[in-house]
Amino acid sequence: MAKGKLIFISGGVRSGKSSYAEMLVRNSACGRKVYLASGRANDSEMAERIERHREDRKLDGWHTIEQPIRFEEALLNIGEGDAVLWDCVTTWLANELYNGWEQNDMCADQPGCMEAKWTHLQRTLTELNDKAELLVVVSNEVLDDFIRDELYMKWLGTIHLWLVQHSDHAFEMENGLAFKRK
Repeated sequence: MAKGKLIFISGGVRSGKSSYAEMLVRNSACGRKVYLASGRANDSEMAERIERHREDRKLDGWHTIEQPIRFEEALLNIGEGDAVLWDCVTTWLANELYNGWEQNDMCADQPGCMEAKWTHLQRTLTELNDKAELLVVVSNEVLDDFIRDELYMKWLGTIHLWLVQHSDHAFEMENGLAFKRK
């Protein structure tokens, strides 16, 4: 099958990224609408938010795959010709980079750990893009994100540069408006 279309959407928190991404997938003529969710219910507020999003997506006909870590495992549930929305890179990165903090054994502190995860992510995104007809990736803009950790920002910038380089289109969201950057 031919390579699918890759669209990257970034912007500030609550700028309309997810709504715009959902609209792009909904309006596509692709097969199944798949929502790859990276959120984790670390507190009651996040648990409520995730549950509300699950219900909303179910009503709208989405197939949801919750994959907060080990993103490559999601590939098993993606079909040829699906329209896939991954929301979002920033949540996945925080999950992976700080995974193990409870045991004082974070990936961020282990030499080569994040490099290995980055290699897996690149491979996974390439395979996803080959399999899906449309892949829409959402992320917070580096300087607009709430995490101010230097290592986190370095990795987020690296991932964003790669995504833009490999995307067919890139949009920046601001106050609900999509600005086409590529």
